[in-house]
Amino acid sequence: MQQQSLFKKDFYSMRNIYLTVAISVGYLLLSVLLVGFKTDQLLLIFIFNALFYLSSGTRKFILGFSIFIVYWILFDYMKAFPNYLFNTVHIEDLYHLEKSTFGINYHGLILTPNEYWKINSTSFLDVLTGVFYLMWVPVPLAFATYLFFKNKEQFVWFSLTFVWVNLLGFVVYYAFPAAPPWYVQEHGFEFIAKTAGNTAGLARFDDYFGLTLFHGIYSKGSNVFAAMPSLHSSYPVIVLYYGLKNRLGRINIFFFTVMLGIWFSAVYTSHHYTLDVFAGLLCALLGIISFHYLMRYNKLKQLTAKMISAIGK
Repeated sequence: MQQQSLFKKDFYSMRNIYLTVAISVGYLLLSVLLVGFKTDQLLLIFIFNALFYLSSGTRKFILGFSIFIVYWILFDYMKAFPNYLFNTVHIEDLYHLEKSTFGINYHGLILTPNEYWKINSTSFLDVLTGVFYLMWVPVPLAFATYLFFKNKEQFVWFSLTFVWVNLLGFVVYYAFPAAPPWYVQEHGFEFIAKTAGNTAGLARFDDYFGLTLFHGIYSKGSNVFAAMPSLHSSYPVIVLYYGLKNRLGRINIFFFTVMLGIWFSAVYTSHHYTLDVFAGLLCALLGIISFHYLMRYNKLKQLTAKMISAIGK
């Protein structure tokens, strides 16, 4: 009974309360300042605090997944710093490079793969690619959840690799702003700042089912001119790598299928050039290799050890 009392006292300590309140208020104020107020921000604060104080198990869970929360916040804050303010947006040159590299001869005309599939789209592929494109969030998060309960060390490694690959991708976004294929289809080669997000070929999925699912997702996009690399194409590579590393057997066939499906969907729906997909693959491989190299340093080893300890049994 005395141990239980001490646990509750430590669990609901004023230090923890002050810290979570400071983090919550600080995040909300900074978000309002940078990107404006959104109900999503209150929802995130509620989920974090609820899980932090619900039980010891949920506290460890939300602390572990805070790595992904940091990624989400950074991605959201990119809206405040559009990459086209820092470098010239690549539109026409990227389009012609895609056509010269992966062009398809169709009735005597050379088309980009995006243009070819836009002309030759089918309801079956519209639905299939929509389903695959919806998997880029649930599959990595479901896999992370599995690792959290199965192997805390691998969970931390996977999570840090995921964020590291995103950070590398963000660097390229600002160094090489790139317009997606749908932008050329809608606006030609003229640069138009503050262009709104577009569902592109995914609109056909929404239309087929009478939904506004992808419209809702892409209306909240952080930056239209961040098509290269395709981080949607990077995520399944990271999942497959850690799936193979953890010897998950037949589930890796599913991961491999999802990876190929997302790659094709990115091109089919005109959200990315084939070049963007290859850049996403390269970004993932570079991130995985460089992360394992960085893990040789003692300070990073100590940091990961503390993270594992914080969410361990």
